[in-house]
Amino acid sequence: MLFQLPTGRTIYLSVDEFLNLTDADIQYLIASNAGESILNPFLGSAVNRNAGEKYKGTDDIESDDDSDINIDDLDPDDFPSYEGEYEI
Repeated sequence: MLFQLPTGRTIYLSVDEFLNLTDADIQYLIASNAGESILNPFLGSAVNRNAGEKYKGTDDIESDDDSDINIDDLDPDDFPSYEGEYEI
């Protein structure tokens, strides 16, 4: 993850490093002038990556044939019975 120091410089930290970061660590990074000034706010984001095929919309989604089933037309005998199988 990118972490911006109070000086405006940005460094890369893993999640573990970020969670273990102390105030003394931040002061050391500031004193050592660590990191770099980033001009692009979208650096490393998904905006710049080509993920391949883009989502085209709901017109491309295939509909299920079961979507027109009415619950009143179903027979209870068509479903398996689970009585007695699960005891608490």
